[in-house]
Amino acid sequence: MGFVSANQVTIGYAAASREDALHYLSEQAIELGFADDASAVEAAFIARENEAETGLVAGFAVPHAKSDAIHTPGVAVLKLAEPVEWPSFDGVPVDVALALYVPAGEAGTTHLRLLSKAAVMLMDAGCRDKVRASIDPAEIAELINSGLED
Repeated sequence: MGFVSANQVTIGYAAASREDALHYLSEQAIELGFADDASAVEAAFIARENEAETGLVAGFAVPHAKSDAIHTPGVAVLKLAEPVEWPSFDGVPVDVALALYVPAGEAGTTHLRLLSKAAVMLMDAGCRDKVRASIDPAEIAELINSGLED
């Protein structure tokens, strides 16, 4: 059972900023059935961004929201039309975000496991290249799932 299906992958979104991307991902949480309050999810994303950068390397970020408004853990992938400024380990603007949605009650377990798997996967240049090269949501979902599965 994969974490990501094709409907959880958005390709070519024209975000004006990191905040715009996070707003879109917060709305996605409602559309995908992970949460019932987009503004609470957005506040959770922003709070996490203010703690430390979620940008990893080479234009990939892993924004994550932990909130009581999130009732089902989930993942969404957002590929931007153009990179946006996003604090990251290497200072490179971000054009691919792998968003994690975590219910507050699962913050210690699900969250840490998903986050560590996502980070390991995105440190692999081969995996990053495949995700960046693909414009097929189903293929991207499959790539992400293979990295997130045990």
